Amino acid sequence: MRQKGCSFILICALIMALTCSSMLFLHVKAADVAITFVSPIDHYARVGVKAQIGGTINTTNGACQVWFGERLVNETTATQNNVSVTFIVPPVPRGNYTLILRDILANINATTWLYIQSTYYLKVKAPEAPRQLQQSDSVEVNVNLTGGVANTVYVANITVKTPANQTYFALVKLSNTTNTGTALNLTTLYPASFTGTANTNFIGTYTVAFNKTLATDTFSVGLTNFTQYHRFQNVDIKAAGYNQTENVAVRITLGSKLVYSVNVTAGEGGIVHTTWAVPFNASIGTYNLNITSVSTVNKTKKTPVDAQAFTVPGFNVNMTTRNLAQDLVSGVAVRLFERGVSLLNVTSDSSGFCSTLLEIGNYTYEAYFKNAKVDSGWVNVAEDTSTEFTCKLTNLKVLVVNEALVRIPDVSIYFKPDNKTLVPTDINGTVIERSLLPNVTKPYVLNASRYGRSFNVTTIPTLLVNGSAIPWFNVTITCPVLKLQANVTGVSGQPVVNARVRVRDLVGGLSNEGTTDAQGKVVLNCTFGSYSLRVYGSDGIELHETTVEIFQNRNLTINCPLYGFAIHVKIVDYFGQPISNVNVTIRLKSLAQFSHLTLANGSAVFDNVSGDTVQISVRLAGHTEVNTQNTFTINEQSIKGNSVEFQFKIDKYIVLMGFLVETSHLAVVLLIVVSLLVILAIEIYRRRKHVKLEKESQNKESDA
Repeated sequence: MRQKGCSFILICALIMALTCSSMLFLHVKAADVAITFVSPIDHYARVGVKAQIGGTINTTNGACQVWFGERLVNETTATQNNVSVTFIVPPVPRGNYTLILRDILANINATTWLYIQSTYYLKVKAPEAPRQLQQSDSVEVNVNLTGGVANTVYVANITVKTPANQTYFALVKLSNTTNTGTALNLTTLYPASFTGTANTNFIGTYTVAFNKTLATDTFSVGLTNFTQYHRFQNVDIKAAGYNQTENVAVRITLGSKLVYSVNVTAGEGGIVHTTWAVPFNASIGTYNLNITSVSTVNKTKKTPVDAQAFTVPGFNVNMTTRNLAQDLVSGVAVRLFERGVSLLNVTSDSSGFCSTLLEIGNYTYEAYFKNAKVDSGWVNVAEDTSTEFTCKLTNLKVLVVNEALVRIPDVSIYFKPDNKTLVPTDINGTVIERSLLPNVTKPYVLNASRYGRSFNVTTIPTLLVNGSAIPWFNVTITCPVLKLQANVTGVSGQPVVNARVRVRDLVGGLSNEGTTDAQGKVVLNCTFGSYSLRVYGSDGIELHETTVEIFQNRNLTINCPLYGFAIHVKIVDYFGQPISNVNVTIRLKSLAQFSHLTLANGSAVFDNVSGDTVQISVRLAGHTEVNTQNTFTINEQSIKGNSVEFQFKIDKYIVLMGFLVETSHLAVVLLIVVSLLVILAIEIYRRRKHVKLEKESQNKESDA
């Protein structure tokens, strides 16, 4: 009983230990919920900006939440145990806020902090370019803030510094901030709402500030209402800050050329106002406008001076040059004229594209290709324009066929007068040369060749049809068909009958074949070129392969050393003695099989054999060695005269008195005979010695 009690206590202790270990393990896992990254990294942020936290949670692929104070700002799912969450800082008053990462399943949090700063906004409502403010114009200034103290009235000191280094200010009260610390947008007008003699009487950049440094913006003031104009548009010119009735000069120049000049008297409030209509022939460029006082008394001098540039930019004119077949053409020179006066030249690039700037108007153009005029016409410009020119250029398509109208690929054509070799004809026997002048002083010449050998020269005076240029001009060139007479002979010069002769063009894929007659002859029609030639026997075995050039009619003798030769198979014994009556079977590559018995000289002869491989089997009927089989490769070097010889040595047998005796049996017999002879010699020697000893004994007795 005592032993059982101890065991029970031990088991209970073990269970408690495991329980404690499990609780400790769970506690360790709980510590895995952590925030490891915060952006902004200094923990200071503004309302409306994007913030980010990264960290880990305890639950693998579990759901988690991000809380900003008491606001849920995002909810996502972890990747494994990793979390990366972005959120927009909500509208809240300035202060420090707790940032919480919560593992929903484990109900465990990790915390950090984010401090929200007050942010001040200032924006000037200026027109978008190319429109601009003019002198004496007013401009709206908008201010507000976020992240302020809740339910508080803020006072904004808005200052404006002019290009003349003068500063004006206005004190404005923002609306009472909401409980989120946000003030409503407040708009004030410059210069009307600002102190002193605030004005926009100077050209240049004005700097606007919210309490000097909390927020800034700028706006610009010029003399014209736009910074760019096109022909026929009115340039509105306005300047301020002059004395009423003061006489000022308005001058517009393009480079060193004066294009407009007028004297204007300042009106009420010292404002100078006039307009200039951009003329119909205004050039593209940068124009300079200057306004200066020309009064002799009370002359106004402004710093900075009233001087401003504006542009007549023109419109983008994109031109595409094509030939009559509507292919893009590069290298076309386009000359543009206005009222007969040459303006500029542009040349189309590799994609047939060229562009320039032109102002409003009607223009004539002339297109030139290789110094020949290929098109002309009008271009009307009233805005950004894209146009296409169709040039009188023709595509030349060359088709190469043989006399049977079979299309011939890989034909090279040397092209004059451009003195270049066109790409070879494609699989359809065609090649195209694009964008050619249809009417030339020198004719076009096509020199066609295969394998470096010319076979046709074609002259084309013009590419015109009935005096007119056409999109496509087609030319057909005929490649000659020549005769190849092949005389096929065997190893001894005998004609090879019913042999199949096949020719295949080395690169073009053209082919032809025929069968030899009783004289071993066959005639094939072959297109001008180089060919591989193969000869096959009537049994399908390849007998010969060579390469032949057919650039004229040819009579060719083809000798096939692998046709009509004899195979001599000789069977010998261990000592090289011939063995007769051995069954020898040969099996050719064509699967044809022949058998002969060896003669007294140990040879079996097989005549009129063809092929480059042979399988030879040797069978000794009635003997233990039934089969010996080998495969041999035959080539021209192995044929001596008109035959090839193979010798099989059968070491297991010896020819003895016309009979085959196994070498091992003969060896045993010889061993027995030799042993008997040795024993006999020993016995003779012993008896002779015994007789000698008896005689010696008798002699000794006689002497005694």
